[in-house]
Order: sequence, then structure tokens, then C-alpha cells
Amino acid sequence: MFRSLHNRNYRLFATGQIVSNTGTWMQRVAQDWLVLELTHSSGVALGVTTGLQFLPLLLFGLWGGVIADRYPKRRILMLTQIAMGTLALILGVLAITGTAQVWHVYVLAFGLGLATVIDNPTRQTFVIEMVGKTDLPNAIALNSATFNGARILGPAVAGLLIAAIGTGPVFLVNAASFVAVLVGLALMRERDLNLAVPVARARGQLREGLRYVRGRRDLVMVLILVGFVATFGMNFQITTALVAKEVFHRDAASFGLASTMLAVGALTGALLAARRTRTSRRQMLFAAVGFGMLEVATGLMPTYGLFLAVLVPTGVALMTFTTAANATMQLGIPAEMRGRVMGLYMLVFLGTNPLGAPIIGWLSEVLGPRASIVLGGMVATVTTLGVVVIMVPWPTIAAGLRSLPGAFRRRPAFRRAAEQERA
Repeated sequence: MFRSLHNRNYRLFATGQIVSNTGTWMQRVAQDWLVLELTHSSGVALGVTTGLQFLPLLLFGLWGGVIADRYPKRRILMLTQIAMGTLALILGVLAITGTAQVWHVYVLAFGLGLATVIDNPTRQTFVIEMVGKTDLPNAIALNSATFNGARILGPAVAGLLIAAIGTGPVFLVNAASFVAVLVGLALMRERDLNLAVPVARARGQLREGLRYVRGRRDLVMVLILVGFVATFGMNFQITTALVAKEVFHRDAASFGLASTMLAVGALTGALLAARRTRTSRRQMLFAAVGFGMLEVATGLMPTYGLFLAVLVPTGVALMTFTTAANATMQLGIPAEMRGRVMGLYMLVFLGTNPLGAPIIGWLSEVLGPRASIVLGGMVATVTTLGVVVIMVPWPTIAAGLRSLPGAFRRRPAFRRAAEQERA
């Protein structure tokens, strides 16, 4: 499960990520609560804030992948961490001094999104330079585990701090947390990295990356599925806040607890994924259907306790899906194309949020927070079934269905048929 941690550089990277991600999740909770306080619980304002944070990915996400291919990734990551820490510091000072206005949050959220445009594809592709192809699926899963381990601690601590002393100090803690990442990157041994040769600057590199992905049917399938699930089904940052505050009339600490329960499931799913030696398309599709159905169930829970309980298996299914999708995108592509491919993946995975977040926020105000969760789960389920029908030939589907009784005893016929199709 933890084999990638035998690599010294990856240990330094993972340690820094645990500290920084804890601060990041603390800030996410504090930012949402600050917006709700400044706007008197406006779901639209909360959706706009989230949308602005991810809007730069939609506008410039592909260029982030080009930058990741052109320049040394460790140096890029140092610059993006400094930028993110500075933005958190500014928001903390505004909140502490009582001068924060909602437009300040909008601007700083957009600035954070600009830094993320470059940071995300660079960080995703830097993992394979640390651990190599053999341990890449394991490292991706452990990255998700560290992210969600921090997601368990961060919201819980943030909820308690907000209730005790307000949102401002939470932003300052997050600003300080980026120091851990910078120290880890500085201490790495460059001779132990499997550095990709930077791609020389040339015209048409972005179009070249798009043509490459368009020619890979398997990658197109992943992008379609991830796009719909992320746009409509992965807006828990909005929906859990509104359900906690408006449906069950809970405080900030309870909102943090809801985020923590989802993270417990996601952490469990990530650790289970780390135990696997390979990922498959079949695994990704089943996880996506399971996530959609569980999200529908989450929105229908009649009590806050049951709502929290169903968030755990929902997180397991979500993390199984995302880790399988990430590994599918990175494995089997040339190193010189990896940054652009992952730039497109992160654009679809995160950059589509500006489209879904305001819609989910509006639906929450018009139909109620429950309806927005149920709708998101239904979209995830229907889209996955549609991808299976459209992208996977019927003989492959039939073979997969016939193989279900023996799925745990032998290599599934679904996978054999899919491999024959690619060949």
C-alpha cells in the first residue's frame, strides 16, 4: 500500500502535501463560511465564489499543461506555492481587520485559480518523475490519501476555529502551511528524479496535444465521463454547506463534520486504490455508477445523522473513480506529451466547475439543497451509462456482463475484449 514512500523524494513531497492540504481545506471551509456571513446565506454567491476559483482553469487550463511540458517542474511548483501562500495571507489580513467584502473574496478566489492553472498539471506530472511508471498508480492513490487525510483534519479544525475566533486566523494558518511544501521541494535530490526532457518552445504545441488526445478513443471516453461527473456531481463544497445550514440548521462545526465524513470515505477509497497493482476501465465505470447512485441516496436522507453516514461510501466510490481516471490518463502516453494531456484532464476535471457551481447554487435556492444533490447524482449515473453505450462496443459490454459471476476469480472478459479492441 505504501511502496512509493520508499522513495525519499516522494516522502518529502507527500509530507509537504499533508501540511499544505490541511491548510487548504481549512481555508475552503473558512472561505465558504465567510461568503455566507457576508451575503446572508446566499447560495448563488457561494456558487459564484467557487466558480471564480475554477474559472481560470476553464479559460487557461490548456496553457498550464504546455508550461508543464516546457519548464522544470520542481521550479514551477515553488513559484506556484509562493503565489498561493501570498493570496491566503492577503485574505487573512482582510478578514482579521474586518474590511473583507464579498468582492475581495471573488478577486482572491480568481487569483488562486490562476495559480492553480499552472500548479495542477505540473504537480500531477511531477509524480511520475519522482516514482517512475511502475509505482505511478500507487503514488496517485497515496496523493489522494494525503489530500483526503488533510480533508478530514482541515475542515474539523477550521470549524472549531471559526466558531471560537472567526475566519481570519484560518487564512493565516493556510498561508504558513505552504512553507512545508517549499522546504520539501528544496530538499529533494535532483539526481534521483526521472526528469523528462523539457519540450522546446514551438508554435502549435497546444494543437498538437489536442490532436493527440482526439486520436485516443480511450482518453476521450475518460474526459467525457469526468467532465459530466465533475460539473454536476462533485459540488459538495456548495451542497454540504447549504444542507448543514439551511436544511438541518447546523453551525460551522457541523458543516466541517459533513466535509470530514465525505473525506473519511475518500481516504478509505484512496487507500484501497493504493493496494491495487493496476487500474482498469471497467473499475472506473462501475465506480462512477456507484458514486452517482450513492449521491442520490445522500440527498434523500431524512436526518442529519443518516446524511453523514451515507457521505462515507459516497466518498469511497468517488475516490475509486477519480484515481482510476487519473491513472488511465497518465499511463501509456509519451513523456513529452504528458503535461498537455494532464492539462486537458485538469481542465475537464476542475475547469468545468464554473459551469456547474452557479447552476447547483441556483437550484439549491429554487428547489432546495436536497434537489441539487439528487440531480447531480442522477447526471453522474445517466452519463456513465451513456458512455458505456456510446463508447464501448456491444460485444465488449455483453462480455463484461457474462464475466460478472467470475469477476473475482479470473481476468474479466470485459478487460480482454477491451484490450483486443485497442490492439
